[in-house]
Amino acid sequence: MFSRAHHNVYVVYLRNPRGDGKAGYYVGMTGLTPERRFENHKAGIKAAAVVKEHGVRLVPKLYEHLNPMSFGAAKVMEVELAEELRRRGFAVFGGH
Repeated sequence: MFSRAHHNVYVVYLRNPRGDGKAGYYVGMTGLTPERRFENHKAGIKAAAVVKEHGVRLVPKLYEHLNPMSFGAAKVMEVELAEELRRRGFAVFGGH
C-alpha cells in the first residue's frame, strides 16, 4: 500500500521549445519518482511532446525540497510552481 505522501512535482529543463533560441521549463506531477517519470517522457510513455522532443534534464533544485506530498498537495503545487516560474519570466509548459 502506498503512503499518502508519495506524489512528486518535478521540473524539466527544455532546450529551445519554441524554436526561438530560448530555453524553458516543463512542470509536472507524478506518483513515480521524478527520474522515472522523465525517463518515461523521453521513451514516449504517456509523454508530453515538448519533453520528449526538447527535454534535457531534471532540475532538482527547483522541486526536491517540496517532495514527497499527497496527490492533492501535488496538484496544487504543480500549478503554483509553474506560475512562480512564469512570474520569473521563464517560458513554462505543463503546470496544469
